[in-house]
Amino acid sequence: MIRLGLRLTLRGGREAGARLAVIVAAVALGVGLLLGILAAINATATQNGRNAWLNTGSGTSAAGRTAAKADTDPLWWLLRADHVDGRTIGRVDIAATGPNSPVPPGLPRLPGPGEFYASPALTKLLRSTPAAELADRYPGHQVGTVGNAALPGPDSLIVVIGHRPDQLAKRHDATQVTTITTAAPSSCNGTNCTVRAGIDSRGIKLILSVAGTALIFPVLVLIGTATRLAAAGREQRFAAMRLVGATPRQISMLSAVESTLAAIVGTAVGFGLFQLFRTQLARVDLTRTPYFADDLTLRTGDILLVCLAVPVGAAVAARIALRRVQVSPLGVTRRVTPRPPRAYRVIPLAVGIAELSYTIGRVPRSTDGQIWVFVPGILLVLTGLVIAGPWLTMAGARLLARQTSSPALLIAGRRLADDPKAGFRAVSGLVLALCVTSAAVGIIGSLNAERGIPRTGRSIAGALVADYAQGFDRATGRPVGSVPPLSKAVADDLDSVPGVKGVLMIHTNPLGTTDPADGGPQGAGTPPVAGLASCAELARMPAHSACAPGARTASVAQNYGTFGTYRWTHWPTAWPAADISAQRLARLPVQQIVVATDGSTAAIERARTILANTYPDHDIPRTVGEDHAENGAQLAGYRQLADVVVLVGFPTAGCSLAVSVAGGLRDRKRPFSLLRLTGTQLGVLRRVLLLESAVPLLVVAVVAIGMGFLAAQLFVQAQFGYSIRAPGLQYYAIVLAGLAASLAVIASTMPLLRRITGPETARND
Repeated sequence: MIRLGLRLTLRGGREAGARLAVIVAAVALGVGLLLGILAAINATATQNGRNAWLNTGSGTSAAGRTAAKADTDPLWWLLRADHVDGRTIGRVDIAATGPNSPVPPGLPRLPGPGEFYASPALTKLLRSTPAAELADRYPGHQVGTVGNAALPGPDSLIVVIGHRPDQLAKRHDATQVTTITTAAPSSCNGTNCTVRAGIDSRGIKLILSVAGTALIFPVLVLIGTATRLAAAGREQRFAAMRLVGATPRQISMLSAVESTLAAIVGTAVGFGLFQLFRTQLARVDLTRTPYFADDLTLRTGDILLVCLAVPVGAAVAARIALRRVQVSPLGVTRRVTPRPPRAYRVIPLAVGIAELSYTIGRVPRSTDGQIWVFVPGILLVLTGLVIAGPWLTMAGARLLARQTSSPALLIAGRRLADDPKAGFRAVSGLVLALCVTSAAVGIIGSLNAERGIPRTGRSIAGALVADYAQGFDRATGRPVGSVPPLSKAVADDLDSVPGVKGVLMIHTNPLGTTDPADGGPQGAGTPPVAGLASCAELARMPAHSACAPGARTASVAQNYGTFGTYRWTHWPTAWPAADISAQRLARLPVQQIVVATDGSTAAIERARTILANTYPDHDIPRTVGEDHAENGAQLAGYRQLADVVVLVGFPTAGCSLAVSVAGGLRDRKRPFSLLRLTGTQLGVLRRVLLLESAVPLLVVAVVAIGMGFLAAQLFVQAQFGYSIRAPGLQYYAIVLAGLAASLAVIASTMPLLRRITGPETARND
């Protein structure tokens, strides 16, 4: 029977070949997506492991430290973040106290005083950027490059600078270490360690798992839809085989051969697609940096999972789709109206929503536990939509048939009410795509609203901010730490940089006046003490620069350099005057310096270099835009992943719709031909065909969109404690474009209606 099944599959004519090609393509797409997601999960873990050494000296747990040798000499260690042209540079300042100090990975030896190692990407940048904008920040000369073993990605910017021990000993945030950390940042539980570099790869694993589930489901629908192509013709063929003695088991074997062959070939093609697009996948910056192509590997367990799970899933989808070919020999000619679907079909959907609701306040701490909680819930919602779709279609069709006397509406409504499963099956892929899109938009929209980057002007985003306070004393409300004010020579250097609009120094406040931008509730502890600033310097700032009339000095916000883009929603229209002379103010220590620029790279980087060299023992300044971008970098990766879900989901659903409408039209060519012979106009039949697809699409789409947003709300509330926000115009544009494209796909099958409903089709053989 297997040989006969292969012969029927491979030599069954153009219909069989087209059906096999579509199934192979669908399986290959599913396999390629699944392999890409598994490889991305593995690459994220590998990439994050290379961040481990950067967290040396940050209190990493004992599990992440190797035992130091007895004769190990301590190593002074200081990790700081530098920036250039909006990109982050990991700067590690080290000083060996002896010949046996530990050596970080990727370095042949420790750099001595006046030497530094740079990553390949930073080396290239140092050569192409004027020294005043970057290289002058790093004392000495480059002696080599940092190897890939210490780089999270190919574009990582890392510099390791050597110093004398006495230079770093003066830094309050430098520490002595005897071992280099080897534990990935994801192993930090937040209580006995602090992550200063890297990401939580477990969170990305959860997001990728949910996204993978959302992507695979439409592919399975496409497989099932393609398997049903020409089901009526195969039904008659199998019925004839039953009449000549074939058993139901043999018929099942014949029907399974095609799906199994397609699954095997599609799986092999899927592996080829993964290898073909592996380089492009490596460029995805989900983790703030692209992957090394070699990190996108598949474990043995991953390969076995895909090789077994995908063919089994395809076979199950095909088995469900081909249930109608298992009828008895007389069942083909004694076809009756199937039983209408019952209301119990909404139970799986309700169970999925209930499962997601139950997780609120009960989310497991482990990532694996979260995957086992959220993925089944998402699967239940998607499966529930597929199961409940026929019942919802029947309800909409019956309402349609009762409310109109139009021939096309009556025919379409009665046909849908008689067989709502077939009507919904055509649009099931698109309905799932709408649900997935709504959920993705809801989740990303809520994360972006809570964590995203506020809209700031170019002048504000390009303002360079140097914070020299080392903390905040809650008892007194004063910042801790300061630096001497800029000398006249340095101030003149900054003013002479083309593109610099002004320099503002926020001084410490001996007056003790309260921060005028404090938005905390009354009685909530000691209010923060204001900073003091010159009104002449404030006047050159891009925003919030007004002083009280006649004032020469003013009390301003401690964190003036944020320009109100983070905590404060309503800063004062004018800063209150401070009772201090301009001469005394100029002698006070400085806790923050703000350099207003025109936003050009040259102006920002030259000013940054001047400040970094003026205060070499303090953190390197960064712009307002860089500060916001760093906080929203991972969200950009999530939005990119959501775009992939939408871009893959809708075309896949469109293919399912086209295949289903065309296949259903061929299966019903005889009934439509009889209607034409009885006088029904071709235009009426075209409207019937359009309505049979449009009614279930619009009815169930409303439920699918609602379920998508509800699932998104339950997910973000359980995982993050957020609430989803109303989608923007882009979402409505995507939905309307998807619906319009779907109607266009349906309309594209109309020419086929004329060709296959001629008088010759209605004759009895």
